[in-house]
Amino acid sequence: MGNKLKAVVVGAVLGVAGAAFAQGTPTTPAAPKTESKAAKAPAAGKTEVTWWGHAAFVVKTPGGATIAIDPWLTNPKAPQGATWPEAVDAILVSHGHFDHVGETKALAQKTNAKVYGSFELVNLLGLPEAQAVGANAGGTFTVKDATIHLVEAVHSSSYQADPKGASQYAGAPLGFVIEIANGPTLYHAGDTGAFQSMALIAEQFKPTVAMLPIGGHFTMDPPQAAVATKLLKVKTVVPMHYGTFPALAGTPEALTTELKKGRATTKVLTLEPGKATRL
Repeated sequence: MGNKLKAVVVGAVLGVAGAAFAQGTPTTPAAPKTESKAAKAPAAGKTEVTWWGHAAFVVKTPGGATIAIDPWLTNPKAPQGATWPEAVDAILVSHGHFDHVGETKALAQKTNAKVYGSFELVNLLGLPEAQAVGANAGGTFTVKDATIHLVEAVHSSSYQADPKGASQYAGAPLGFVIEIANGPTLYHAGDTGAFQSMALIAEQFKPTVAMLPIGGHFTMDPPQAAVATKLLKVKTVVPMHYGTFPALAGTPEALTTELKKGRATTKVLTLEPGKATRL
């Protein structure tokens, strides 16, 4: 995001005129609560996805893997009073902008999870070597019953650890395909516009559920997301990256309308922040 827009965004969020919010430097989170033991594992044979608002998700697989994606857990749409995951195996970070790096370091420190992202970004985060898994599009990793593929995205990526410092190049932006044994194959697009190689992602990995940004301005809007849905050939689309700030004006209803125009049968699954949904 540009500096002027960041100031506007943060002013709206914090209610403080002229407040500056550094890319890659989220607000300091309150001490997280601990989730109950009953919330640890999904129902037998099911995958559970919890949306935290914006592009942040927590995925729990039947085999016991817990995967956090773009964990800005203190975003304006995050569920009030929600507890952080007690245990996380992997944290996936699509690119270096503050609204996607979020609380990656704090969550990694709390859970000892490994962090997967572009080589440059992971190095900039200052993580312990054992937790830093820097890679690039084409990389594949296994986390319990989940196979994670790093794929391309069309966006930009910079990271600013110090609000007073310069932004640093954070490598190429990424998306993630998560193949779950005996479960769905999820595609989290990160921040991106629609691009033709989404058809290649469909051919290679055959995702069944796509988490797509629909807000516009920085990413796809609903018409473009409808095009992406067609390229991906998915059965279900989960809208994300909308409504967090005024600039992100796309809505799930608009996406549904666009899909109907193209006579698509894809289901739009609108999630409620903080509510676990079984897939």
